[in-house]
Amino acid sequence: MSSTTLPRFTLTGWNREDIVNPYPVYRRYREVAAVHRGEAGGDAPETFYVFSYDQVAQVLSSSCFGRGRSLDATAASVPVPADQKALRAVVENWLVFMDPPRHTELRSLLNRSFSPRIVTGLRPRIARIAQELLSRLGRQVETDLVEGFAAPLPILVIAELLGIPAERHGWLRTNALALQEASSSRARRDTAGYARAEAAAQEFTEYFREQVRLRRGSAGDDLLTILANAQLRGAPVSLDAVVGTGVHLLTAGHETTTNSLAKAVLALQAHPAVLEELRGADGLTADSIEEFLRYDPPVQAVTRWTHQDTTLGGWEVPRGSRVVALLGSANRDPARFPLPDALDVHRPADRQLGFGLGIHYCLGATLARAELEIGLQTLLNGLPTLGYPAQYVDYADDMVFHGPSRLILVNPGERFCQ
Repeated sequence: MSSTTLPRFTLTGWNREDIVNPYPVYRRYREVAAVHRGEAGGDAPETFYVFSYDQVAQVLSSSCFGRGRSLDATAASVPVPADQKALRAVVENWLVFMDPPRHTELRSLLNRSFSPRIVTGLRPRIARIAQELLSRLGRQVETDLVEGFAAPLPILVIAELLGIPAERHGWLRTNALALQEASSSRARRDTAGYARAEAAAQEFTEYFREQVRLRRGSAGDDLLTILANAQLRGAPVSLDAVVGTGVHLLTAGHETTTNSLAKAVLALQAHPAVLEELRGADGLTADSIEEFLRYDPPVQAVTRWTHQDTTLGGWEVPRGSRVVALLGSANRDPARFPLPDALDVHRPADRQLGFGLGIHYCLGATLARAELEIGLQTLLNGLPTLGYPAQYVDYADDMVFHGPSRLILVNPGERFCQ
């Protein structure tokens, strides 16, 4: 049970220091109890926050917990006001908000486009994109690693996977950022964010509907063409689901990789010995990539809803309750990971939960790992300023999609020469 000495936990209203490093906060709560009950009142549902690895894994993998607020799998539970019609229509068709059978049907169509074989084939292109972005950074005195590298890399890769031409890439990034303004924690502070997200959703919907119309019956191995032709073959995927999938991949898919890359750089700067070791190594290992994702995951929390009365961490959790699984806390649980606050790139890979678990395990996890590995290796090999402490870091005030919005690196030698 929750201790009365701790305030009720919430994911909003954090100060900057705790946003940058939430792990001491998680630890204080986790050491008291695996599960804490949140504030209740008014029409708000009962909310339970889950901190321990075992209990988070239970929430992610048990059929007692779903993405929809009810057992009606056709009714998605999305954190978008009903008056934001275009935005709501898009988000309701995101795979992450679906439960079976809709989830099963759509995911089966998407799986082959994110298979290890497809990702292996993409690796040379990912490497070329990363090298092109690095060359643009050149020998600038100041470099915003988020704007110049970590954000465009996954956007360009996803755009290629979807078959979207290069001249649309800037537009994609602008609208993807606008959609992020509707995330629940950001929208509470700036209600105008919903209007910007609604406008972006309308633009995305018009674009993807037109692309589906143009690609039906045509040859092509890009994902939009595959989905458009699947409709012709009678596959149970609606036009809205195709549109929602395209938008989802562009937004959530790129934001997680952007955060992973930026936070891996910050972790290396805080551990210079590890940085020098990796610079001298033949390449990044699978274990080291998993360790970066465990140490500071790009998504800190995911929400589930209880579909039946259940027990969790000593609490009786009634059906219809909101359950927030804190992935960041689970990945630092000492009961699962010895010395969890240490960045140990030789740590044997264990199942870190940064990509989730169960049927909602991240569809693009294999691609995200490849982007993180190739992107980080490119920076280790070719960016001298990587070893200098960041001049300025600004985190988005978001405890779900968690990471720097700006990461300014400065080359002291270049500044002196100016």
